[in-house]
Amino acid sequence: MAITDDIRKAATDPTPLYFLAGTADLAVQQARKVPGIVEQIRAEAPARIETVKNMDANTVQEKAASRAKEAQETIQTRVTDFISTLDTDLKKLGESAQDLALRGVGVAAEYAVKARETYEKVAEHGEQTVRTWRGEAADGIEELAVVVEPDAQPVQIKEEPKPAAAAAEPAAARKTAPKKAPLRKPAAKKTTPPTK
Repeated sequence: MAITDDIRKAATDPTPLYFLAGTADLAVQQARKVPGIVEQIRAEAPARIETVKNMDANTVQEKAASRAKEAQETIQTRVTDFISTLDTDLKKLGESAQDLALRGVGVAAEYAVKARETYEKVAEHGEQTVRTWRGEAADGIEELAVVVEPDAQPVQIKEEPKPAAAAAEPAAARKTAPKKAPLRKPAAKKTTPPTK
């Protein structure tokens, strides 16, 4: 029974569809920025190309060699420091591994929560987008107006007064009274035209 309820809930939950609509809307928003970025690159490209053309190849090689040498020295010193400070005590290594594993679980749980929050935000954005597409944005504005102006008197719809006999009739009698069948018009008879 619970599996059926879960399947029914999953099949009727619109959140994934809202998520897709929100993702599509955000993608469209980002795609609208592309022409501006292309124009910016097109405007900056000649100056960058000229800078590269005017660079001295020997200077670039010297800078690259010096940075590579610095990187090699840094890596060597760090490896040497790591090896010298490496704790060979297995108990401490086990505790460190356990601590790292627990931290990993905590980080994974944190990312799962953030992913769920992001999913819900995008789904919410998608729901608003779908409402806008459907023209239901006006409904939200009406709800917002009620929140902003709580002192405003709501419009009340007047009901037609019931006849005195129906009002005097007890509630129990109204519940048990038989319902009348709706009146039907008699079906039109089909006539065949006379033969000549």
